[in-house]
Amino acid sequence: MPTVLVTGSAGFIGYFVCRTLLEEGWRVVGVDCLSNYYDVRLKQRREADLVLYSNYRSVHGMVEEPGLLFSLCEEERPDIVIHLAAQAGVRYSIDNPRAYLESNIIGTFELLEAARAFPPRHLLIASTSSAYGANGQMPYVETDRADHQMSFYAASKKSSESMAHSYAHLFNLPVTMFRFFTVYGPWGRPDMALFKFTKAILNGDPIDVYNYGDMKRDFTYVEDLVRAIRLLIDEVPVHPPSGRLHPKDSLSPVAPFRVVNIGNSDPVKLTDFISAIEAAVGRSAVKNLMPMQAGDVPATWADAVLLRSLTDYAPKTSIQEGVSKFVNWYRHYYGV
Repeated sequence: MPTVLVTGSAGFIGYFVCRTLLEEGWRVVGVDCLSNYYDVRLKQRREADLVLYSNYRSVHGMVEEPGLLFSLCEEERPDIVIHLAAQAGVRYSIDNPRAYLESNIIGTFELLEAARAFPPRHLLIASTSSAYGANGQMPYVETDRADHQMSFYAASKKSSESMAHSYAHLFNLPVTMFRFFTVYGPWGRPDMALFKFTKAILNGDPIDVYNYGDMKRDFTYVEDLVRAIRLLIDEVPVHPPSGRLHPKDSLSPVAPFRVVNIGNSDPVKLTDFISAIEAAVGRSAVKNLMPMQAGDVPATWADAVLLRSLTDYAPKTSIQEGVSKFVNWYRHYYGV
């Protein structure tokens, strides 16, 4: 039975990744610090589901703690490592940038050092569409330049990409970086728009609509995202390449390192997103129109050609279907 180490295992995406692999029969070692960035009870409930599996081991700790991941990799010798642990959120990074330095940059460094000493077959690391920053050319292609990040969160993630590339080159460590595009769904984070909007609409409270509603996002349903991650586990980057590359392949010319977008490649207007929530909730929103927030971007749009060429898969859940599933979960979870 192969062993996979998943950091951020009690997080939104980590929970679904762990559950998918556990149901396939993998032995999963999950690492999470259960931080209080948002309601810890939600993380505890996710973890409580995971520990019901006999093939799951839960480890509590911060990825930036010196030596924690090194000792764990020495003990477990994981076949696959999926690094999802991170301090999330564009807006929070303006107020508390040190949390992003410690978790996202130092935590990734600690993981890379562990992987250098005990190399897995494949190391997969979460990044973000925010890494594209001020790049106005859309859809975003993995081979586009991404040099002008607009928040410290995005900068910390792009730094992780650069660090991982250097380790891939120096130590022949196969690395795949995921650039996620606005992931949503059941068990999601309370700081994200879908969660906040649903709660407010149900309570009859106004919602803050930034840039006066003139925004688009390439929303990705969480189970679609996890399916893509699962398929990419088996697509191990090789340098030099073993065959002809797809024209849009982002494989590094000097390392077994690749960046892959995971998104629906179908940007949705913010106003249409709100309409989907209103339809699922059965109540209209009271909108508080606001200017653009610092560090935010007006639109995201993934080019998903590389994902399809590698895995023969593309996310496909519509915003109406995905939002409806979230609202149903929210009503059940909170008894609304």
